[in-house]
Amino acid sequence: MRFIETRGNDGKKPASVTFSEAILSPSASFGGLYVPESLPDLGISFLNKHLSSSYKTLAMDFLETFGIDIDKETIQAALDRYDAFDDPQNPVPLSEIEQDCCVAELYHGPTRAFKDMALQPFGYILSKLAEKRNEHYLIMAATSGDTGPATLETFKNQPNVKVACLYPDGGTSDVQRLQMVTEDAPNLKVIGVKGNFDDTQNTLKSLLASEDFKAELEARNIKLSAANSVNFGRIIFQIIYHIHSYLEMVRCGKITMGEKIYLVVPSGNFGNALGGYYAKKAGLPVEKILISSNANNILTDWINKGEYDLNGRELIMTESPAMDILKSSNIERVMYDKFGAERTKELMEALASEGKFVLSDAERASLQEDFAASWSDDTLCEAEIAHYVKKGYMMDPHTATCIKAYETLRSETLPTVIYSTAEWTKFSPTVAKALGHPVEGDVEALKWVSAHANVKVPEMINNLFNKPVVHTVVVEKEKIKEEMLGFL
Repeated sequence: MRFIETRGNDGKKPASVTFSEAILSPSASFGGLYVPESLPDLGISFLNKHLSSSYKTLAMDFLETFGIDIDKETIQAALDRYDAFDDPQNPVPLSEIEQDCCVAELYHGPTRAFKDMALQPFGYILSKLAEKRNEHYLIMAATSGDTGPATLETFKNQPNVKVACLYPDGGTSDVQRLQMVTEDAPNLKVIGVKGNFDDTQNTLKSLLASEDFKAELEARNIKLSAANSVNFGRIIFQIIYHIHSYLEMVRCGKITMGEKIYLVVPSGNFGNALGGYYAKKAGLPVEKILISSNANNILTDWINKGEYDLNGRELIMTESPAMDILKSSNIERVMYDKFGAERTKELMEALASEGKFVLSDAERASLQEDFAASWSDDTLCEAEIAHYVKKGYMMDPHTATCIKAYETLRSETLPTVIYSTAEWTKFSPTVAKALGHPVEGDVEALKWVSAHANVKVPEMINNLFNKPVVHTVVVEKEKIKEEMLGFL
């Protein structure tokens, strides 16, 4: 499998690259991204083959079908990272919340968020590649709350790799922040940024594309890569759990093989939704992908109106902070797939220079063939959390945005999978508030919710509050580069 560029080729980079090259150096021509030249066939025969398979068996066959240039032994060792999840045989369990709706719980890994599903195996593969090549890498990650902890967890103490993780100061939950700033491995650096997630992500992208920064790293014999979903190494593992969820729906009798379903995805940077889109394109029987947003509903405008307009728009801090994003990286990969490289380059350059782009009517219609979108504010999300707790199911505020999409966007009453991207423990003050007991700190909120809703707090969350804070640096975004070079 070869990988090509969303904005075309600049004549300086290769016209196509291997999977390993795309993940080690994810910055493509003209500031674009790498995408697969084609997708494997996931028809009914592939699905039937894995009806009784474990998650790891399904994942191994999918990756081999994709044709990535990683040896089987390394892939298997990477997939063995799922053995540390709550249930190694089924790291993504489904829970029924309505007769025709199940929640796929993507948060049963070490940092209690869906990013573990991709970053646990991806981190192992990348560090093994670096070690085999005798190369040293700086892995950069910008986080709105979940990517950071998962990146640090997968790369800590790995050979040939150092990690610089950027987070918006005050823009994550207390648990998310503690998961980062208490990490004590010597190859990790955590930097708080005075600004929002878009500020941190823009800095990461500009550094990835900066020849000057790469030259400074090269003088230290260090290469540059990224752990955000700009890296296709993240996306490839995010396709797999959509296939698994479909098979789980068949196994539990919710659907028959070949029957179409809806996927409901809470979306910020659009990587999770992109994984569903690629699965659908490869043959998974999906009617449509329903995108749920919070008050930062720019994705809703993109899908419903064909407009992506940043002008006069300020990021809103919400109770679902992982979705507090205005520049969603992975819409570029969808637009490349639908409109081609030339048009994608034109649209993304307009967004950079004018702060907006507008799709044609035909382009908007093409987008709506695969996606529909809605958004929910914090008040509605709190009400949904309270409603489902009474029914015996606990969800976090990101998952709560999905309920409106499930209730209003389905044109047919087909069975539906909602993706839950984080455990409630990462946002316990919001959950406590939703249940009528507003508190300030996470410690009291965790105790109160656990007692009153009869849900357990995992040890890895409880232990955070007793760990010493190691990383205390908070800087202006202009100082990030200097801080990284000092770390190296």
